[in-house]
Amino acid sequence: VVPSAEWVERVAALGVRTVQLRVKDVPAAQLANEIAKSVEAGQRHGARVFINDHWREAIAAGAYGVHLGQEDLDTAELGAIAAAGLRLGLSTHGYYEMLRALHYAPSYLAFGAVFPTATKTVASAPQGLARLARYARVIGPKVPLVAIGGIAVDTLAAVLDTGVGSAAVVSAVTGAPDPAEAVAALERIFADR
Repeated sequence: VVPSAEWVERVAALGVRTVQLRVKDVPAAQLANEIAKSVEAGQRHGARVFINDHWREAIAAGAYGVHLGQEDLDTAELGAIAAAGLRLGLSTHGYYEMLRALHYAPSYLAFGAVFPTATKTVASAPQGLARLARYARVIGPKVPLVAIGGIAVDTLAAVLDTGVGSAAVVSAVTGAPDPAEAVAALERIFADR
């Protein structure tokens, strides 16, 4: 999960195959440009680019998918997203939200925050590995589950050991002194599974 088209370009060039662009508080013209540049970078590098929240712009730019929070389920035109052929990812923070999200037949559910995180304000307490493992057993067979929130190189193996299919990181890459090495280290952990 990255904050700009520049970061989409950087991580896609490093071989990351799924990237989410999460931009906040930018003017509409800049937002459309960031999304278009991100989608283009993904297409050039063979990466699937999901756009966080901005589903109209994601459709217009031809993004691979859109990622929505629970609060967006009441306002987003999910039929338009589906008609445009975009994949749908949904954020969840507990059993109720997971069950609600399953109703929409998403491509994946993001579950978090697993650990404390400084990149986003989350209303619920960190969920932890034990709860993540329970969700993976119950929900994982129905839809891919992506863990998110405070995941780093030193915690990724434990996260994957819970049975989730994937994990999303933010500052583990964007805050790393050497993002290329961070991506390589994370990929090695995935490869060992």
